[in-house]
Amino acid sequence: MDARQLEYFLAIVEHGGFSKAAAALHVAQPSLSQAMANLEADLGVALFHRVGRGVVVSEAGQELLEPSRRVLRDLAAVRDTAAALAGLHGGTVEVATMPSPGIEPLTTLVHRFAELHPSVTVSTQAAFTPDEVLSLVRSGACELGLLGSATPVQPAGLDVLHVEDQPFVVVAAPGGAIEDDVTIRPGDLAGQKLIASRTGSLMRSIVDDITAGGTGTEIVTVVDHRTSILPLALTGVGIAVLPSSWTRLARRCGAVVAPIEPTAQLHVAMVSLPAHLTPAARTFLALTESLARRRAAAGTGSPHRRTAHDA
Repeated sequence: MDARQLEYFLAIVEHGGFSKAAAALHVAQPSLSQAMANLEADLGVALFHRVGRGVVVSEAGQELLEPSRRVLRDLAAVRDTAAALAGLHGGTVEVATMPSPGIEPLTTLVHRFAELHPSVTVSTQAAFTPDEVLSLVRSGACELGLLGSATPVQPAGLDVLHVEDQPFVVVAAPGGAIEDDVTIRPGDLAGQKLIASRTGSLMRSIVDDITAGGTGTEIVTVVDHRTSILPLALTGVGIAVLPSSWTRLARRCGAVVAPIEPTAQLHVAMVSLPAHLTPAARTFLALTESLARRRAAAGTGSPHRRTAHDA
């Protein structure tokens, strides 16, 4: 078994077949097939079930996914560690992130990291729930995970760094009933039309609480993609309730933003495995901890770091 075989194996899984994996790896498909045949012979198990012209990962293949990712990541860490002796050069930091934390604090983190380490790439993978973030980190698909949740997360086996708490705000087109930076209460939204996300998110629960007040407030549109919410609000379709991470972007686009009282808090945290971090990922995590301390001093959160051993 060698690292090249594991790389080929993961590519077949991630691209959904031999032909697409071969194209992505820039290798001939017969070479890829032979490498997999040799790996299966070495292991004594079938990694794929051939179904028509496609393949399905076998149970044994599923069990090999996480160890393979960790082996390749550890090999990358060896290379990165050698390069780090003379400074952090090259490599990639893989971060799973939910939409709102992906606006902020991710923007600040990537901006600062790029200034300090311009030769390192930050690669982000979309996740839409805390569980999706945790799964991507546990599986080794991403080294770090940035999530927002209604209550602080306490996942077994992962380190958790609390970054900040984000209150929710109202975002609306200018020229309407909402005034910029003027605090409102849910009752002040009587008769307004609201833009909402799907049921199950903290954002949606806040909107549902507002519409349940019997004030004539109603949901005018429901969207899956959070990136659609701000443009819809700017066109005057309705008013949006978003975490405060959207405030700076919304105002730059010309929207008005008003705090809500009382409101829930989105708890933003960075999660990671207690080991198997490359030097670049450790550096990114240290930068996140520094940002958490600064924001705690500003009153937006407490930089508590909970390790897997605290569970």
